[in-house]
Amino acid sequence: MSTLRARYPERIVCLTEETTELLYLLGEQDRIVGISGFTVRPAQARREKPKVSAFTSARYERILDLQPDLVIGFSDLQADIAAELIRRGVNVLVMNQRSLSQILDMILTLSSMIGAAERGQALVDGYAQRLSEIEAQTDRHLQANPHAARPRVYFEEWDEPMISAIRWVSELVGVAGGQDCFAELGRMSHGKDRIIADPQRVIDADPQIIIGSWCGKKFRPDKVAARAGWDRIDAVRHGRLYEIKSANILQPGPAALTDGLEQLHQIMMDYYGESSSV
Repeated sequence: MSTLRARYPERIVCLTEETTELLYLLGEQDRIVGISGFTVRPAQARREKPKVSAFTSARYERILDLQPDLVIGFSDLQADIAAELIRRGVNVLVMNQRSLSQILDMILTLSSMIGAAERGQALVDGYAQRLSEIEAQTDRHLQANPHAARPRVYFEEWDEPMISAIRWVSELVGVAGGQDCFAELGRMSHGKDRIIADPQRVIDADPQIIIGSWCGKKFRPDKVAARAGWDRIDAVRHGRLYEIKSANILQPGPAALTDGLEQLHQIMMDYYGESSSV
């Protein structure tokens, strides 16, 4: 018994991008032995780590060959992969973070699981501080400009069918200074529950800003503007259609809290500057 030694996971497979990026930020990238083929952040991971999965499929034999002591997945969409790996005797952790607070919880949980709790807490503290700073900046602007109002924002996660923003994106829109036109849909976990079947709903909401992030497909502002009746929408009439790459905003991890948030905030600040000068 004296030779037994407890240890943290040393060989980790990440089935989604956010945990890969987090481990790199923690300086624990050497633990990663396999990643998702959709990983683009950080670029270094794509160059140096074996790709063993897509989002809803995985190369099981390749994963087993890597002898992981932990596989990390995300959401019910990877439930089948998780179940198969569990049947094959692999330790699996599936996270289900959907809100900003849950993303921060995920960072604390994973960093603690690998013995990097202090570094994880430092990351969380930094992210929370930046979120608070941006909220405060928006509040100061609105207080200084009594006639200013948060712009109505339509965030489109997919175009065919049209799917509105998932919860953490909807919350980030609010932090950055806007108001999500379909915030009630953002609370729905599944994309099928955020489908906007009738485009008239967006026309009626009359967003002042439209942001597209089409899950890896290039956003086409011209295609959106050409939709029947959408020429009446404020955002279209004033040319306020923007793209945020999905890798920067639709990843429920560090990217959304950094690059995604900053891009959203810049869009809102540009709107405030434009509206103030009118």
